[in-house]
Amino acid sequence: MSTQEQAIRYLEEHIPELANAATKQAYWQALAAGSTVLERADDSLVEVFPDGSRKIIKSLPAQTPTQPGQRLKIA
Repeated sequence: MSTQEQAIRYLEEHIPELANAATKQAYWQALAAGSTVLERADDSLVEVFPDGSRKIIKSLPAQTPTQPGQRLKIA
């Protein structure tokens, strides 16, 4: 296996970790820039403000339990 293939395989194996870190960074950067962020908290869609306050926007349906690697068909 070539060095390039090894590098690609390594990156592909770490996509979930990289995506998680990027999401967290974007969340905090948005708040630091004075923007609000939407997040799911329990079964509600919540708007989070830079000062830490929260506002419930609406109720959400229960989450669908999944396993890592499971594929779902979205209609």
